Amino acid sequence: MSVSPWRMTSDGMRAAVADSWHLSAASGVDAERIEAPITLDGSDLRDHRAAHPLSRVFPLLDDVLGQAARDCGAVMAVSDAAGQMLWLCGSPSTLRQAEKIGFVEGSNWDERLAGTNAPGLALRLGQPVQVRRAEHFRHSVQKWSCAATPIHDPTSSTLLGVLDITGNDDIAVPQTMAMVRAAARMAEAELARDLLTRAAQPVESKGGLQTVVELLGRHEALLTIDDGRGARHSVRLSPRHSEILLLLASAPHGLSGDELAVLVYEDDGVSSTLRAELNRLRNVLGDDLLASRPYRLCAGVAGDWLALEAQLAAGDVRRALRGYRGPILPRSTAPGVVRLRGQLHHSLRATVLASKEPDLLSTWTRSSWGVDDYDMWQTQRDALGANSPMRSLVDGQLARLDRDLA
Repeated sequence: MSVSPWRMTSDGMRAAVADSWHLSAASGVDAERIEAPITLDGSDLRDHRAAHPLSRVFPLLDDVLGQAARDCGAVMAVSDAAGQMLWLCGSPSTLRQAEKIGFVEGSNWDERLAGTNAPGLALRLGQPVQVRRAEHFRHSVQKWSCAATPIHDPTSSTLLGVLDITGNDDIAVPQTMAMVRAAARMAEAELARDLLTRAAQPVESKGGLQTVVELLGRHEALLTIDDGRGARHSVRLSPRHSEILLLLASAPHGLSGDELAVLVYEDDGVSSTLRAELNRLRNVLGDDLLASRPYRLCAGVAGDWLALEAQLAAGDVRRALRGYRGPILPRSTAPGVVRLRGQLHHSLRATVLASKEPDLLSTWTRSSWGVDDYDMWQTQRDALGANSPMRSLVDGQLARLDRDLA
């Protein structure tokens, strides 16, 4: 039975908010800091907004929710999936007040940078949230209340960003949350309609088939196929087909039947079983996508694990850790999958350890895969200042692990 993140803790604070306060403190956020950090400005901000998928629906959001925000002295805000604030609208006087806490276009409201707040919490939890006055981590924000909900890509379910409304105590009511959620669903519906409209147009293919594979932390891969003419569809694969797709996507020059069998099955003598699985997979994907002799994918392949590998190679550990939703196909025992899963997991872990950044270490130890990682807890303790409010929590976890290991 799952435990609600919104249960009350012993001191009367909602558990999800208390968890966010721990994360904010571990990340080094100063509760006395007045403004959130500006991480995009000028032409960089303009270019990022122009290229973002939500630029297509911001006019709709402004018309539906932005006008309501102006009328009631609130601010409507839209951020990307990294907490980067892209658009704000409200009355001039309210925007001037919001500017005093750094709630402006180009600021970043990731909890690890700006402390506990509704947009950042909605991004991390992936669900609608309200944060009221004193629940904010930074003191300067505690006269505000806010309600936020994620916006997802209607075809791939990829997180695009967050829609938020921030204002006075009138915001902290269920009706506001319902209004924000309705506006977000309207935006998703508009994105879907836009996709269908473009798919119906006779656009020439520029690059042929393209695929996006999501399997970090998933037991079954989510595959999105773009035919190169604007038409896209998604399919959830079986665990075995997920393994085969991962292995083929990781071998761009293809694999023979024998090579693939060794990577998929722990036992020998299963070539006929593999052929049957490949035939079933071809029925799902189509002949244009899966070729044989050798077995290979006839499409451009993008994947969440491939993006993470590229981020690690570029030294962008913060972005890599943010996108790590868990090990690759965690239940799989296929030898090839086990090897790929271990390589990626240990590479990310080693990079986080080497960073000695308290917020990155805390993100790892607070995950389901890192909660019992003794070395990570120890490194986190060493990285914290002697007066850090997180010190007692980390000491308690190390004591727990000492008892368990003993």
